Amino acid sequence: MTNYEKDILNDLLDRYERSKSFTGDNKVNQQFTSKLEKLFPKYDDAAEYDLFQAVSAAVSALAKQKFITVKYRRNGEPYSVTLNTQALEQIYTALGRKAKADIHEELRSILIQYRTKNEVLSAYCDEQFQRLSKNKTVELFDGDLQQYENILKAVSQIMDIQEETYMRDFSIRVFGDSKAFEKIRSKVIRLLFRYGDFPEEESVLEDLNIIKNPGHVYLKGNGTVTVAGQKIDLSVLNGDIAFSSDMLKQIEQIQVTGNRVITIENLTSFHAFSEHDMLAVYLGGYHNTHRRNLIRMIYAQNPDSAYYHYGDIDAGGFYILLHLRKKTGVAFQPHHMDIETLQRYGKYTKPLTEHDKNRLKKLLGGEFGETVAYMLKHNCKLEQEALD
Repeated sequence: MTNYEKDILNDLLDRYERSKSFTGDNKVNQQFTSKLEKLFPKYDDAAEYDLFQAVSAAVSALAKQKFITVKYRRNGEPYSVTLNTQALEQIYTALGRKAKADIHEELRSILIQYRTKNEVLSAYCDEQFQRLSKNKTVELFDGDLQQYENILKAVSQIMDIQEETYMRDFSIRVFGDSKAFEKIRSKVIRLLFRYGDFPEEESVLEDLNIIKNPGHVYLKGNGTVTVAGQKIDLSVLNGDIAFSSDMLKQIEQIQVTGNRVITIENLTSFHAFSEHDMLAVYLGGYHNTHRRNLIRMIYAQNPDSAYYHYGDIDAGGFYILLHLRKKTGVAFQPHHMDIETLQRYGKYTKPLTEHDKNRLKKLLGGEFGETVAYMLKHNCKLEQEALD
C-alpha cells in the first residue's frame, strides 16, 4: 500500500472515528468524504503532475478493493473519495491500524484496574470514563497503551511512599528500570496536580517524598535544637543551620525561646529574614512527611507560641499556606501577605497570568477574599523577595 493510499484511508477513518456513527448516536446515515484537493493541496497544481498521477493511481487502487467510492469531475479526474463503512474491518487490517473501538475497550480495561487504587485515580478515572462515553480523547493518552498504563501505575504507588525516596530508586522499585519514570514524570505530575490536593504543580513529587537530591530544613533565630543528645542554641549563631532529612529523625526537642514561629516559602527570603523574637523555618520549598512531622513536633513542644507563614502574595502562596495548615493541623497565620504589603511594595508587583487569575478566583469569598479581590482588580501579585 502506497503512502497516498494510507493518507486517504487514515483521513477517512479519522472522520469516521470522530462521528456520531462511531458512537452509535447518529439518527441518519452518515457519509465520510474527503476532497482530494484539500487532502493534497497541490493535487490541482499543473506543475505537480507526478503528484496528480500518484494520487489518481492510489484512488483507483482503493476503489478496486472497494474501500472507497469515488466522485469524478466531468473530465474524468477523481474529485472526492467516500469511505465504504461496510469494509471497515478490512481497511483497518490493510492499514495495520488498531480500531478506535478496540483502543477504547483497552483503555476502559486499564481504567477499571486502577480506578480504586486511591482517591486521585478514582477522580481521574471517573472523568475519563465520561470522556470515553462522549467519544473524547482520554487525558494523557497519546496512543501508547503501555506508557499510559505506566502513568497510572506510578500514581497508584507514589501515594504510599512514606520516606524520602530518590526518583531513580522509585523508578527501579515500580518499573525495574531507573530511567522509566523520567519518561512519564511530567504526565504523572499533571495528573496528580489536577486531580489531587497540592498547592503548586512544581513541588508535587517532593510533597509525596519523591526527590532528585537530598533535601534540607533550615532553622535560625530564637530557639534551641536538641539532636542526638546535643543542644544547639540557634540564637548565638550568626546565620542558620541546615538539617538533612536523615538528621531530622534524630531531633529530640526544639524549644522556642522567643514568642513566635514562622515558616518561610523562599530560601532567599529566609536568609534575609531578621525579625526579632521568632524561630524561622525554611522547609526546603515543600513540606513532605518528615518536614510536616518537624512542624508537628515544634507545635507539640511549644503550643503557646504564635505560628505564622510568610510566602509570595500570589495564588501559590495562599494555597501553600492552606495546604500547610491542613497537613500539619497547625493554625498558621499569614505574615505580610495582605493588601497593605501589596500597596507598600506596589512598584515591585507583577501582572497576573490567566492561570493566576483562575486560581485566585477560587479563593474569592474565603479568608483571603479581600486581598484576592484587590489583586484581581489591580492585576498584581508580589514575590516574597521584593520585601527583602
